[in-house]
Amino acid sequence: MSRPADQQTSRPEKLLAEKIDGRAALIGIIGLGYVGLPLAKTFADAGFNVLGFDINAEFVAKLNRGESYIEHIPAAWVAGMRNAKKFEATTDFARLAEADAILICVPTPLTANREPDMRYVEAATRDIAAVLRAGQLVVLESTTYPGTTADLMQPILSAGGLVAGVDFFLAFSPEREDPGNPNFTTNSIPKVVGADDAASAALAVQLYSQIVPKVVPVSSTRTAEAVKLTENIFRSVNIAFVNELKIIYDKMGIDVWEVIDAAKTKPFGFMPFYPGPGLGGHCIPIDPFYLTWAARAHGLNTRFIELAGDVNTAMPDYVIAKTAEALDVRAGLALSRAKILVLGVAYKKNVDDVRESPSLDIMAKLAARGCKVDFHDPHVPVLKTKKADGKLNGASVALTPDAIRQYDAVMILTDHDKVDYAALAAHAKLIIDTRNACRNVKSDIIIRA
Repeated sequence: MSRPADQQTSRPEKLLAEKIDGRAALIGIIGLGYVGLPLAKTFADAGFNVLGFDINAEFVAKLNRGESYIEHIPAAWVAGMRNAKKFEATTDFARLAEADAILICVPTPLTANREPDMRYVEAATRDIAAVLRAGQLVVLESTTYPGTTADLMQPILSAGGLVAGVDFFLAFSPEREDPGNPNFTTNSIPKVVGADDAASAALAVQLYSQIVPKVVPVSSTRTAEAVKLTENIFRSVNIAFVNELKIIYDKMGIDVWEVIDAAKTKPFGFMPFYPGPGLGGHCIPIDPFYLTWAARAHGLNTRFIELAGDVNTAMPDYVIAKTAEALDVRAGLALSRAKILVLGVAYKKNVDDVRESPSLDIMAKLAARGCKVDFHDPHVPVLKTKKADGKLNGASVALTPDAIRQYDAVMILTDHDKVDYAALAAHAKLIIDTRNACRNVKSDIIIRA
């Protein structure tokens, strides 16, 4: 974003630019979870001092002791930042006044009516506004609908009399974390940055250029907000597509996994997506609803996106129906009398994150049908969820041969690498595989669903 030739650089902008260049800017990060904590490490590794903010006093205490509370984020990361005196965590939001750049990484869930829940973003913005001073850069990283930064945040931050783009600076840069993916980390993923004035855009680009290989500036905060929604809705729609193909091809006696493996050999015009028991995680099941909500405010419908959501939302029922059919045909057993072991409650492989996991929906539906349901997850030793009024909560069952034989069926809902699927097949009575985890195991007890 270019600025008019006659526009002078403000003193706050100049001073902040100098601090960023000299790695002397103090980076404040609000929200020390799956996004905020890797971001803190990336800035600390680049030589910046980082002050992290979180409302959870227990988590803050752990971080200050050099401990981690997220499985795929090693304690050595945190201890290294602490030992280098590059990182401190606090629950005292008045200390936001100390930070030169404040990055907001708070949750953006949905309400019970599937509308954007902006409580955490608004609370963080008001905390900043209470101590906002000239020369601070504020960047929202949380996924949200187009217009959040400009229409929700900027009026709150400007209410004290400071002018955006002159006294303080405001931008949006969507997080692009993929928890548990060893091939892509915060410091290797290009960063999209959008702002509504030239000074804010220049400072945000300058800041992120210190920690990532490429910064992609766009023309506005709304554009940057739309970029993130587009990325995740693209995935949601394509996953719905292959989920629907799975159902169709199953009726035709065709293996959808074999189809995808063959199709992806085409070097152009095709990108593989894979079916599953539903969508999970904090982004993909939620983000489409942010756009549908915003579109309704403009009098528009999002039929294609909503149809994809309907397909993905229906997958847990499809998996349960396949399980009921297999139990009836193979063992003459009604689902209501079955004892079922769910393998994997995390929303994706090799992580401990259960947010929006389809496994929880499936477990709740099975329990409501009268099933006795237990779970095994090598990454989630104890399940704590509000689903089914907490009735699903408990400890992971040990995956021993004797334990496996006690269940009428094992449902593979998350394909963790730590599980020995050949050993599982050797002792299970029936396996419902929704992830193609048993692709290399030959057994007639395996049903793909």
